[in-house]
Amino acid sequence: MGEVVRLVTRAERERARLIREARANYDAVFPRADPDGERPVEPRSTPRAATQSPSTSKELS
Repeated sequence: MGEVVRLVTRAERERARLIREARANYDAVFPRADPDGERPVEPRSTPRAATQSPSTSKELS
């Protein structure tokens, strides 16, 4: 006893379905940056030799 049953109208079910569908479409177009708890992908950096001054490039050879 004590259980409450809530009746859901057809319009509410349809609204919920449309929201789920819209959210899936949005996620397909704009994927989340961190879907599985992974670190975001960092942009590639230029090679160090190209960004260092000539005096420090001797250390690389």
